[in-house]
Amino acid sequence: MNELKTNFIWVIVFLLAIHAFISCSTPFYNGVYSPVKDGKYDSEFPYRNASKELEEISNTIKLINSIAFYVGYIMDDSSKYVRSDIKNLNLPKTAVEQINFNRTAAGTATIIYSDQGRLAILTVAHIVNFPDTIYSYFIKPDGTPTNYVESVSIKTKQTNYVPDFPASGQVDILEIDVQNDLAILGKRFEFGSNLAIPVFNYKLGKSEELEWGTFVYVFGYPFNYKMISEGIVSPARDPQSFLINTVFNRGSSGGIVLAVRDGVPNFELVGLVKSVPAEYEYNIRPFVKEHNMDFNPLLPYKGEVYAEKEQVLRYGITKVIGAETIEKFIKSRKSSLYNKGYFITALTN
Repeated sequence: MNELKTNFIWVIVFLLAIHAFISCSTPFYNGVYSPVKDGKYDSEFPYRNASKELEEISNTIKLINSIAFYVGYIMDDSSKYVRSDIKNLNLPKTAVEQINFNRTAAGTATIIYSDQGRLAILTVAHIVNFPDTIYSYFIKPDGTPTNYVESVSIKTKQTNYVPDFPASGQVDILEIDVQNDLAILGKRFEFGSNLAIPVFNYKLGKSEELEWGTFVYVFGYPFNYKMISEGIVSPARDPQSFLINTVFNRGSSGGIVLAVRDGVPNFELVGLVKSVPAEYEYNIRPFVKEHNMDFNPLLPYKGEVYAEKEQVLRYGITKVIGAETIEKFIKSRKSSLYNKGYFITALTN
């Protein structure tokens, strides 16, 4: 009898121990957490799966490449031509050397219009804004520049293209605002009146309503890879822009920044990725010809060298163009776009 009583007590103790363990474990909620409906942008991670909506948005994000071709004319060391003289010169005859080169840029664009065979994309201006003429000047022995032109390079051609657009994918600059770093590019495709291409159809938000810690999604093409990342907002002093902590890489420029207002799927476009702080460094590099073999690091290099100016990005601080600036740009160019056959109504409140 005592043995039976003892076994019963041990069973009770065991059950109490299990109950205590379960009580101390992480609780399981039968309901789904829902954010407070306060009409503000959310600062918490989305409470439910948003993969479907994000995939739809990603289909409107495109990689854009731009290449500008130049012919450069090098002046003799003894020449004394100032910039105003250049337009009166026969450059091919005056120059002591003529070279051909190109400049390239890549970034991200978003489809904002598709109708009757016409496509329009929104991006930042600096991806496609190459100067028509580039000047360089002779340097004095103390390193200060003179007013005498050393070389002048003239743009002969520029091509902007989206790799997965129909035909060659080439697009034209429809509207550009260099000061605010915004551009709309487009193209009419004659072979079809209706292209089944998805268009970004979420509303334009208000960057002025973003707060410290607002959660955002960022789409872009860093190093030609389509990616989505997350970020946290830090409002800037400049009302036309703000900062996020997303890591920026080449190709991210022009990517869209989305905030969520009162939970998924209430996405709003609050800005376009612009740039990061950067510094320039000069590096000495060996002169490499096509098909050259790698240099042997065990042997001293005795060939030609050249100085290369290299941009060094400061990662983790990304500047974003605010939604209000985007809206103002599109509205100011609406009449011009209409005259060109692009009846764009997206991203205007």
